[in-house]
Amino acid sequence: DQKEKLVYLVRHGESEANVTPEFSPPDSPLTDIGKEQARWLAKRIANISFDVIVASSLVRARETAEIIAGVTSRNIEYSDFFVERTPPTSLCRKSRKDDQAVELWKNWQRSLFEEGRKIDDGENFHDLISRADQAIRLLETRTEQSIVVVTHGFSLKTIIARVLLGGFLTPGAYKHFQFRTSIMNTGLSLLKYSAATPEKPWRVNVMNDHAHLG
Repeated sequence: DQKEKLVYLVRHGESEANVTPEFSPPDSPLTDIGKEQARWLAKRIANISFDVIVASSLVRARETAEIIAGVTSRNIEYSDFFVERTPPTSLCRKSRKDDQAVELWKNWQRSLFEEGRKIDDGENFHDLISRADQAIRLLETRTEQSIVVVTHGFSLKTIIARVLLGGFLTPGAYKHFQFRTSIMNTGLSLLKYSAATPEKPWRVNVMNDHAHLG
């Protein structure tokens, strides 16, 4: 492991899933606004010294990462550890006015903040925390000293919540954190890792900086 490293966590640009009347399809691409946001972000990140881009494999994150790579000439690697929370398959592309779909969505939302509740094949609290731990461990073990990660709002906040609260991240605390924090599209957060303090190696230096959006 590197003794110190910086990790820039970036939410993707605005996607069709952010504005559609349907429950978010997993393959949602960026909107024209999202592509413009990503270009603004890329110009800003071009002023940062970093070694590699690690991105979620979902389309909206891939497109954002590709725009950043086009400006910075950095390589992109993809990891499913950084994808967005996964809803039940049966929910995708259902109308938000569909009563049965709304009830399924509510039940799935409860599963994100309760121990033991599982709705079909959707991720639940345990799944999300486990995946955040895998993402954090991946970042710890990479050899680069500065990494840009392109991910998603809910997953990004899960990683930050785990860094801040560690083993104290109960379902109740997780719900409180998720509902009382915001990450704008292309919002930029900064984590610092130091192996010199193994009892508390991670710190959150910045969260949701979106000055590049004006």
